[in-house]
Amino acid sequence: MTLFQIVALYVALHLILAPVLMFRVGQVRLKEKVSLGDGGNILLNARIRAHGNYIETTPLALIGLFALAMLSAPPFLLHLFGVGFLIGRLLHAHGMARPQANGRGRSLGMVLTLLTYLGTALSLLYLIFTSDYI
Repeated sequence: MTLFQIVALYVALHLILAPVLMFRVGQVRLKEKVSLGDGGNILLNARIRAHGNYIETTPLALIGLFALAMLSAPPFLLHLFGVGFLIGRLLHAHGMARPQANGRGRSLGMVLTLLTYLGTALSLLYLIFTSDYI
């Protein structure tokens, strides 16, 4: 696999996960007949926030993977951060699935997300300042 094929793999997986989270919001909306907002429904609020948090965090993570590929990062780094971020987002969404959104997965998912952000950023800075083409 080329570096960009690795990135495309993780983009594809996130393009599958995003509609799943959207569907889960829609399920509750239809069942509870709530068109806008959360209608005071705790479960709907949790699912809206799980989807919203996913949408808020995913673009930067994928941009980071693209930047790593552009700087010819080792493939294992792309996989490390790609898998780490995906697992983090899955854990977070699962943790948010309960009405009170206090699942352990939520915290663990957020920590894993933050670690992949930080790891990606540090790797990018390293590659930027240690490459021959500066």
